[in-house]
Amino acid sequence: MDFSFSPEQDQLRAHARSFLEKRFPATRFAEIAMSEDGWDRASWPELARLGWTGASIAEAQGGAGQGFVEEAIVFEELGRALYAGPYFSTVALALPALACAPDLLAKVASGGLTATLAPDDPVRQSAGAKAKGAAVEARRAGDRWLLRGETDLVPDAGWVDAFVVEARGPDGIGLYLAERHDARPLIRVFDTVDTTRRLGRVTFDDDSARILAAPPAATAIIASTRRRALAALALEAVGVASFALALGVEHAKSRQQFGRPIGTYQAVSHKLADTYVETELARSLAYWAAWCVAEDDAQAELAAVAAKAYAAEAAVAACERAIQVHGGMGFTWDHPLHRYYKRALWIESFDRSGAAHRAEIAQALVAG
Repeated sequence: MDFSFSPEQDQLRAHARSFLEKRFPATRFAEIAMSEDGWDRASWPELARLGWTGASIAEAQGGAGQGFVEEAIVFEELGRALYAGPYFSTVALALPALACAPDLLAKVASGGLTATLAPDDPVRQSAGAKAKGAAVEARRAGDRWLLRGETDLVPDAGWVDAFVVEARGPDGIGLYLAERHDARPLIRVFDTVDTTRRLGRVTFDDDSARILAAPPAATAIIASTRRRALAALALEAVGVASFALALGVEHAKSRQQFGRPIGTYQAVSHKLADTYVETELARSLAYWAAWCVAEDDAQAELAAVAAKAYAAEAAVAACERAIQVHGGMGFTWDHPLHRYYKRALWIESFDRSGAAHRAEIAQALVAG
């Protein structure tokens, strides 16, 4: 079996890296991260013209008709470039539910719609509050649906045009689309560790919505969304780790101490060697997960959880070692490493910790 990338996939990677390096050089990280918006809105139409927003959308809806493996390549390169924008939210989190409405897919492919997932509140779930009802309730009012309630930790809440909302209707949890109109719904953006991917609280107060999926179909879509999200973040983490490693290696080659490059000293070279091994293993796991998701393989859930747990921790370790290799300069505000480190921490904290994911894997293996 041939596990190598096709020439078309290699070309996609090369083109993506070239575009992102030119469009988002390291000198722009601080400018974008410290801006009021936290991202360059003008970049979204460019991503759409490149076909990235519609990579897995059928050609009939204006997409490229490819699959999640092609999206995986883009996710890795966006992580490497530390892209700030709602690509993860729209393509990984919202797209499975938006697929229920072909007109919405066409808008995503053209760059005319950005969206994110407003899940049943993860804080309440971890506290065991789910049994008391969903965070957001949906009720029918004539030919419309109205949403009422509040959900926290919504990625890119302040940036997107619409929300895919997990809400409890008369028959159980469904998926609803709530578009932003003027100041509705109410959004509060939080200051989080990674200012290039901000979380927010969304409050619905009888806001109009469109049903995308009713129970029990919504349950399957929610599970599919989680697999896509974890695999996508694993690939972003690989991109973060590989760029941190590249910075560390370059510094180890150029920085001299006692007349020799510091990379010749084992205390430095061994750290970088460990990072290389961990990054390559993370890449293998991440693309295994991407293939499983693309093929709807029976191991997709296990693969996505395993990839995200390992790749996220590998990215955190890669950034920490690169900062150490850079010495005092690695801790400065002007150096890009701390921003990569913050993205790695954001990825690591998404959907529970690595320890919780490993417990989930162990339970699945024992049950199997």
